[in-house]
Parts: sequence; C-alpha cells; structure tokens
Amino acid sequence: MPARLRSFIGTVLLIIIVLVYAFLATTIATLTLGASPWWVHLLYFTFTGLLWILPAMVLIKWMAGPKKKS
Repeated sequence: MPARLRSFIGTVLLIIIVLVYAFLATTIATLTLGASPWWVHLLYFTFTGLLWILPAMVLIKWMAGPKKKS
C-alpha cells in the first residue's frame, strides 16, 4: 500500500477514533458520575484522557509502515 494512502486512511481513522472515544467517555461520565465528588471526576477524566493514546499509537505505528532493513 502506498505511503500516502496509508497516511490518509490512518488520519481518517484517527479522527473517527477520537470522536467516538470522546463521545463514549463523556456519555459514561454523564451517566455514572453525576453525584460523585470533584476528585472522582478529575481521576476519571485524567484516566480516560490518556487512555485514547494507546489505540492512537498502534494506528500511527501502522501509518509509518514496515521498518526498512538496512
């Protein structure tokens, strides 16, 4: 697969992942954290704010393509 096509597909997928993940994380927080103290909100949004990085790293690694042998 050409590098430009791989980058385009990866960029579109990354945008979709971030939007869906943000919607799900906010929906879960709204439904479950309504009466929780502020520090629970802080922990939840810190954790979920960092969690999306894992699938993004895998996708970016795929976008970079296979390693070239020297």
